[in-house]
Amino acid sequence: MSSEQTHVIVGAGMAGAKAAETLRAEGFEGRIVLVGAEQERPYDRPPLSKGYLLGDQDRDSVYLHSLNWYGDNHVELLTGRRVSRLDRAAHEVELAGGERIGYAKLLLATGSSPRRLKVDGNDLDGVHYLRRLEQSDDLRNAFAHGGRVVVVGAGWIGLETAAAARRAGCEVTVVEPLAQPLQNALGPEMGAVFAEAHRRQGVDLRLGVGVTGFKGAGKVGAVATEAGDIPADIVVVGVGARPNTELAEGAGLTVDNGVHVDAALRTEDPDVFAAGDIANVPNSRYGQRIRVEHWQHAVDSGPAAAKAMLGQDVAYDQLPYFFTDQYDIGMEFTGWFARGGYDRVVTRGDVDGLSFYAFWLAGDEVVAGMHLNQWDDGIGPVTELIRARKAVDPARLADPGSPLG
Repeated sequence: MSSEQTHVIVGAGMAGAKAAETLRAEGFEGRIVLVGAEQERPYDRPPLSKGYLLGDQDRDSVYLHSLNWYGDNHVELLTGRRVSRLDRAAHEVELAGGERIGYAKLLLATGSSPRRLKVDGNDLDGVHYLRRLEQSDDLRNAFAHGGRVVVVGAGWIGLETAAAARRAGCEVTVVEPLAQPLQNALGPEMGAVFAEAHRRQGVDLRLGVGVTGFKGAGKVGAVATEAGDIPADIVVVGVGARPNTELAEGAGLTVDNGVHVDAALRTEDPDVFAAGDIANVPNSRYGQRIRVEHWQHAVDSGPAAAKAMLGQDVAYDQLPYFFTDQYDIGMEFTGWFARGGYDRVVTRGDVDGLSFYAFWLAGDEVVAGMHLNQWDDGIGPVTELIRARKAVDPARLADPGSPLG
């Protein structure tokens, strides 16, 4: 089959797998090649720090499709294969080892990788990073043996793994250089709410403290910080992620905090698209480009890119969305604000009881919002408020007796 009938997807995560699924669902009859660097077939990543890590989900539940699905749908799944080069002029990708595959349309869905701390001791046994299924297996086994867990970084991965370690009975310390957990994601006001939730569960939070290294003879025994050493049997590092943009950069595509695409998720090369963590997309609600590293973006952008690859009229303009589960907290967040890009936070409900809404306002408009354990109405009303761009009365917004909107 010639490259004229071949669509290649580089990256076999959520965005790439959903794109392949959508190509078939939309009637594409040509060749689909889905290339993944991991040995595993495509799987869902949120459970790696949530249900799967906790032991509430089995391994089969994390896979996106059955093993037979790829053959049944004539999707060539190449696992454990890395694309080393993109040759735009030849319309080919080159795999490590030299094999070349021609394409008519190409989707880059290469995801992101954990940022590694540049400190001594990073390679000691017992120092864990979490991105892949086997890494979640390793952490789950480590937590089952108990001991002293030190989590470096109080972002989403850090707090979710801290919650899993506490449930497993481990002694947990979280070290974070900022003044509150989740400060970059939620600001200090709501970061403080999550801080208190973890303290209630017995987590020792060391805030405003930087890590300077890991100590041990072959295996980690302590985390060195600016405030002294913390004994550790297990270390989890969750200090953010970086987009895997090397292929795009090497091919001369525009890369600046991800791969620049238009509203159809198309790069400046009309035959090359990008989706998922690496895609830096213009957002009409906020009037600027936004790159999102969360599950819902992968779920939505992969199919949108696939439709655009087929020539359909696509205008991808989703609001950022993410969720977390920690202890008895279930949370959904939608919207976006830059650091310092809001004037106030308005809450509605029982903050101390962890059952409330929060709204971030810039001027008199809601730019982002979340709920904790408000499942009767969920996140839908928040989404409507953000999209409406109407002036709101903060007092009515805070009043549970007043309708939202």
